[in-house]
Amino acid sequence: MAFAAGTARSILGAFALFVATTAANPAISANAMKTGGLTSQPIGHYEFCKALPAECTIRPNDNGPVHLSRSLWNRILSVNVAVNRSIRPMNDYDIFGKDEVWTYPKGVGDCEDYVLQKRRVLMKKGVPLSNLLITVVRKRNGEGHAVLTVRTDRGDFVLDNLTDAVVPWNKTGYRFLKRQASNHTGRWVTIRGDRSNSVVGAVR
Repeated sequence: MAFAAGTARSILGAFALFVATTAANPAISANAMKTGGLTSQPIGHYEFCKALPAECTIRPNDNGPVHLSRSLWNRILSVNVAVNRSIRPMNDYDIFGKDEVWTYPKGVGDCEDYVLQKRRVLMKKGVPLSNLLITVVRKRNGEGHAVLTVRTDRGDFVLDNLTDAVVPWNKTGYRFLKRQASNHTGRWVTIRGDRSNSVVGAVR
């Protein structure tokens, strides 16, 4: 997708501000989630895996967080904006007549569908799959929600269909519950510091 000059300047300005901020405050660059053991798989992801089993049997090598270069930061920002603008928000019941359907979107979708698309695009752009993790959170109003976590050597960042901004995970205002394991696309792990009760349907 081509971006206007103003958008390009905004992306570069955001990166410059980000670098300046992390240099001034090393704690921000160490901002990584602490994960625990294996936990239940969201029911929507379970059904997604039944429909597309090859998606959920990948065991990527986890070589640690990806290096956050200027180029990668621009890619992350661009993909977040592009996918957010390419999909019209619509809930699963209105699309499929039932809840918790995770799928690659075709013009419309809900939060998990945005996440799947961003993950697929960023993987094609060279980001290791071990650093592109579907994550389940609770919004301030108590509603369940899904976002994409990108693990980097400057911390974990969140791509969200509700905003074009890409921010550190603990600056979102969400309560983080669980995310995909970095070494197996069909497994999920807890996020330490949050109770592991699920806000979306899950299977054991």
